Amino acid sequence: MMATCPQGHESADEEYCDICGALMSGAAAPAPGGSGQAGAPAGSGPAPAEAGPDGPCPDCGAPRTGRFCETCGYDFVLGGGRPSPPQERPAAPAAPAAPGGTTGSWRPAEPWRPAAPVPPAAPIAAETPAVPLPTPYPAAPPVAPDGAPSAAPSGQPAAPAAGWTAVIEADRAHYDEMVGQGGPDAAAVAFPPYCPPRSVPLTGAQVRIGRHSRSRSLRPEIDLSGPPEDPGVSHLHAVLLAGPDGGWSLVDPGSANGTLVDGEPAEVNVPVPLADGARVHLGAWTLITVRKAAS
Repeated sequence: MMATCPQGHESADEEYCDICGALMSGAAAPAPGGSGQAGAPAGSGPAPAEAGPDGPCPDCGAPRTGRFCETCGYDFVLGGGRPSPPQERPAAPAAPAAPGGTTGSWRPAEPWRPAAPVPPAAPIAAETPAVPLPTPYPAAPPVAPDGAPSAAPSGQPAAPAAGWTAVIEADRAHYDEMVGQGGPDAAAVAFPPYCPPRSVPLTGAQVRIGRHSRSRSLRPEIDLSGPPEDPGVSHLHAVLLAGPDGGWSLVDPGSANGTLVDGEPAEVNVPVPLADGARVHLGAWTLITVRKAAS
């Protein structure tokens, strides 16, 4: 169960908040003169308790607003040093389907309220490696030097015939239903006043749906990062897979808020065939209509 810190952040750590480092309600403060760990020898490090739970930074005198000093980066728990930037947590597993064709109480896929600022850390030497797609998703076909897709590798489905498109738009009825279900910060999510429909051609062996993430080296083919950005969409929310018959199916790998196909919840990691005109709802307001061009 996630705990909530005095600043309103959800934290897996029951002693200090994962986001801002604030002392959780009911947790004991670190022992004076030590590093916060039992049995630490006297004088082995800075004594963060001298600053007091709400006192100023002992290095620069700035007021304390969280675990780390906003001015010099002092760690009020361990003493001294500059913290590393908080790591992005993976999306939570899909909520169980609720009666009536919904996916349970709506919640943001990732918190979009700004956390307490932290000082910049040293630059990262190398980009975080890409997160591989869970099996049995086929890899995208290789691309020739001229930019045209090459033949699909042996054992993978061939790319479908041209003419399939995905039309992305904002659905007010879906938004009203999701907000009506409640959930953390649901009332703070506003329906976008301007979100014109756009079309994305479906090509290759797979088309990912989600929001790009630089830290995960993930840039989906249908990128819903906006503007406007749908906060209920996971970074990897769903994947469209090409079938050997030229059609498409949808797989939800375990998004935070689930996916509806023609009003029915999609089971996690179970392909759902898509007919011409299939309506896919995800996030707080996003509607994707899959269409096949007339022969």
